[in-house]
Amino acid sequence: MIEVLVTLVIIAIGLLGLAGLQTRLESSEMESYQRAQALVLLDDMGSRMGSNRLSAAKYAEAAPLTAPLGAGMVCPATDASSTRAQVDSAEWCAALQGVAETAGGNRLGAVVGGRGCVEDLGLGPAGDRMFRVTVAWQGLTPTTVPVEGCGAGQYNGPAGSVCAGDLCRRAVSAFIRMANLK
Repeated sequence: MIEVLVTLVIIAIGLLGLAGLQTRLESSEMESYQRAQALVLLDDMGSRMGSNRLSAAKYAEAAPLTAPLGAGMVCPATDASSTRAQVDSAEWCAALQGVAETAGGNRLGAVVGGRGCVEDLGLGPAGDRMFRVTVAWQGLTPTTVPVEGCGAGQYNGPAGSVCAGDLCRRAVSAFIRMANLK
């Protein structure tokens, strides 16, 4: 009888371990999905800038570090007189908010709390123009705080929470170089 009870306790502990493992796997899967979506959004803006290279500096004006596009804002409106950079920035803002997939009027098709920034880094050593495009989002579990930049201070959880102090902010960046073709 005691052997059966010990066996049941061992099996119960093993099943609890499997349940914890499954929970962590689901969290990791969501984190990797969000990173993949952020990279798609990052590539999208890089492509938009590359196709409008003569006006690339206008993208940095539309999505500065101090006021990133995306979550928590109304995306800029465009009309027939809008420039290509303004239209691209408005479309990128909507994509950061998840306009590609909706349910019940809610936008669901992007990263959680997605924000995007474009920084004009000036001229590079070869006379080419340098930009940094960044996508930031809300992660599910705390990690180390990313470097200052896009979305810094906008993902703070309440004091004492696991996400206090930007511990759940995630960010990916890419450097875009516009060659001087003159």
